[in-house]
Amino acid sequence: MRKELENTVPPQRPSRPAAVPAPPPPGPPHHRHAPSLRDRTQYWVDRTVVKGMTAAAGWLALACLAVVAPASALLVWTDNRSPETLQGKVATVWRTVGQTLRLGGEVGPPLRMVLSVLLALVSLLYVSTLVGLVTTAITDRLTELQRGQSTVVERGHSLVLGWSEQTPTLVAELLAAHAQRRNSAVVVLADRDKLDMERELRAVLAAVGVRRVRLLCRRGRPADPAALARVSPGAAGAVVVLPPDTPEGDTQVVKTLLALRAVVGDTRPVRVVAAVRQTRHVATARLAAGPGAVVLDVDGIAARTLVQCVIEPGLSLVLEDLLDFAGAELHVHRVPGLCGRTFAELRAACADACVVGLVRPDGSPLLNPPPQTVLGPGDAVVVLAANETPPTWHGTPAAGPPPPSPGNPAAAPLSPGTGTPAAPPPPPSPGQAATAADIRAVPRRVLVLGWNRRGPEVVDGLARNGWEAVREETPPTPDPPQRVLVLGGPDGHPDPDEHTLVTLLRLRAAERESGRRSPTVAELTEARHRPLAPAGPHTDLVVGGRLVGLLMAQVSQTVELAAAFDELFSPAGNAVRLRPATDYVPAGTEATFAELVEAAGRQGDTALGHRPGDSRIPLLNPPKAGTRRWEHDDTLIVVTTTGTHQPQERSVRPADTPVLP
Repeated sequence: MRKELENTVPPQRPSRPAAVPAPPPPGPPHHRHAPSLRDRTQYWVDRTVVKGMTAAAGWLALACLAVVAPASALLVWTDNRSPETLQGKVATVWRTVGQTLRLGGEVGPPLRMVLSVLLALVSLLYVSTLVGLVTTAITDRLTELQRGQSTVVERGHSLVLGWSEQTPTLVAELLAAHAQRRNSAVVVLADRDKLDMERELRAVLAAVGVRRVRLLCRRGRPADPAALARVSPGAAGAVVVLPPDTPEGDTQVVKTLLALRAVVGDTRPVRVVAAVRQTRHVATARLAAGPGAVVLDVDGIAARTLVQCVIEPGLSLVLEDLLDFAGAELHVHRVPGLCGRTFAELRAACADACVVGLVRPDGSPLLNPPPQTVLGPGDAVVVLAANETPPTWHGTPAAGPPPPSPGNPAAAPLSPGTGTPAAPPPPPSPGQAATAADIRAVPRRVLVLGWNRRGPEVVDGLARNGWEAVREETPPTPDPPQRVLVLGGPDGHPDPDEHTLVTLLRLRAAERESGRRSPTVAELTEARHRPLAPAGPHTDLVVGGRLVGLLMAQVSQTVELAAAFDELFSPAGNAVRLRPATDYVPAGTEATFAELVEAAGRQGDTALGHRPGDSRIPLLNPPKAGTRRWEHDDTLIVVTTTGTHQPQERSVRPADTPVLP
């Protein structure tokens, strides 16, 4: 078959060579475009420069002579004062050329002229080399300064190692903490461009409004001992290590802590505060940091904060106000002359601060102690004050009230308008007791929307406090639960807050359809997403990264507060709670905040401030002398032992209650 096909195919004619253009005949290429003089000159200059510095210098000298020599001759021949003889004019031209090119200009025998030119060349070489060296050194120094690789010579400064979403918050708080000090600085070392760091932190510096504190940014890997030594960690007042926003961020924290110990050593202890994102890395980081260092668990703090905000709606703003340096914050003072006084006496004697607890000599905190607790030698007082200045103490404090006991009139609330103890309320009727029991028996449910690695710890914390967590994918519309918790995530998502924002939108839509709303706690990763969240007055936005940054700033300035905050953030033990003001005084009572402090103390609570009924903004450590009328909607912010008071579940809003859009 192939043979038949081959036989049927007609033979192909060979291709003719004429189809290919024939080469041009020898001779000058008249048909080609000749290169221009500019192109030939550029080509010659390129070939000359490539040959090296010697050829370039030689051609440069010839080019200069080609310009200077004719111009000098023209000047000499047109000058009426020039010599008459040709030899004199040539000598004058030579002097003019030598002075112009710094070649000496000596005349006479050839040897004298050669030596003159040689000395001029040596002088020119020396001056040009010196100028080049100085210029190069200045350029390198400016480049080094722009890249942030210069050495920091400071003492008592706060050093921030690493960069994460907490860095702007942490730097802002450190700047506010250093505002009352002289000749202080905050130094940031991170593996980022110095100009980018300064540009991002410039807005923070403008918002804080602190001009007396120097903000210095340096570029380098915090885990590199050479880069770490440039920021003087041994002379720092506090060193804060942040985990980078990478999957291996906790590993970088451990390496940074090891590098810090290698540079500083164990003989000169430095106050170190570090943070790791995952709980399983806390033990390793503490081993790397060494004794005396504080390692915070970011996931643990975020989980415990979410649990507390679910239990106490509206607590997130109180915790932020308590942790930042704007307004009132916790301070530790050792005041001479207070030894031997009871906690009740200290609470009554403090005029412009709220006494929260004590710190024992071994560093263990004792928050909200019993009123009869005595301040011993070496104990410190924990106060809530506006700044780190020691508060004012009355010389002869009033005697503390006795501990509350049944039938004790001192334990009774104040009567309206008089400030005197009111008569105890009558015992409830059997029907009223049954109603209260029914309210306490209502099952407490939390609808959990979303999931991340902090979810199991949050559910476990809710279960320990008597709350049942129910996981759902979408919010139910007909029957909303008592509480709603929105977790960010999932883990590894480039924008974990995206799920939170979308879920909040769906919750608001469900609330409009049902006409009811439930207290909601939503977790956010970055504070810049807070204005975007569709949250109403019943929604608490918990920015875990911001809270951790605020907490690290507080502990870096007062390391004794680490254990105190650990207890306050724990669901068990002493915690910050919101209680109706009418739990301590009858509605309509005209009383000062100092009287509310004493009334709370009689019930075993320590008052920190209050929140007016018409506002969501808490007022920590308000003036104690101001008198106001306390109503049902007013809230008292107290430190109390968990379980002392059982808050009643508020009834769900009726269907006809309008919901904010």
